[in-house]
Amino acid sequence: MINEKHESFSADDFLNRSVKDMRPDEQPREKLMRYGAGSLSDAELLAILLRTGTKKLNVIEASRALLDHFGGLHSLIKRQWKELGVIPGIAKVKAITLEAAFELARRLQVAELGEEVQITSPEAASAYFGPKLRHLTKEVFIVAFLNNKKVLTGFQQISSGGSNATIVEPAEVMRQAILNQANSIIVLHNHPSGNERASTADIQLTKRLIESGKLLGVPLDDHIIIAGYNFVSLRSDGVFN
Repeated sequence: MINEKHESFSADDFLNRSVKDMRPDEQPREKLMRYGAGSLSDAELLAILLRTGTKKLNVIEASRALLDHFGGLHSLIKRQWKELGVIPGIAKVKAITLEAAFELARRLQVAELGEEVQITSPEAASAYFGPKLRHLTKEVFIVAFLNNKKVLTGFQQISSGGSNATIVEPAEVMRQAILNQANSIIVLHNHPSGNERASTADIQLTKRLIESGKLLGVPLDDHIIIAGYNFVSLRSDGVFN
């Protein structure tokens, strides 16, 4: 009779195995080289950036924990490096690496529009400023300066508030417009809540800016609200009428 020795593995042993113990086609770097980056999950892509895990969690598990804690990638990329340290194994250097990668992704979206950005529609304004505003956790108000061909010549953040509101003075908006020799302006702000509907305060501010622009000869072309991947144009909504 032959005695066979069976080595048993618990579920925890399987989950806690290191990436090196995985088959080559399971390892994120090997998988990327063989099948391309598109074949990797969000957790596997994050694992490549993080490089190593901890004694309790391998790097893929740490990545999944990060995604689970913040509710997915769209929420994760809003976070600053200091917030990412709540997950065991996400030390300062790793957290900074992630924030840098997220910022590069946002800049790439803007860079695809080219060096000269002409803003003649709400869609064009959202395409340029959406990546800058949609992931912020605080409400930020921006004035964008346009020349007579509606080409963006620059922009300035006027104010930054809490998660629900920010205080904006029309006089400061117009002062910046005149200092930057704008022929016209577009103003934008974000709604971190994800609700793109304009508030009563948003509409009142827009009307004040329209009147101020008429008096000073710097017309307001539009007021755009960015809410996640959605946006609303107050001109299209009839506020300018």
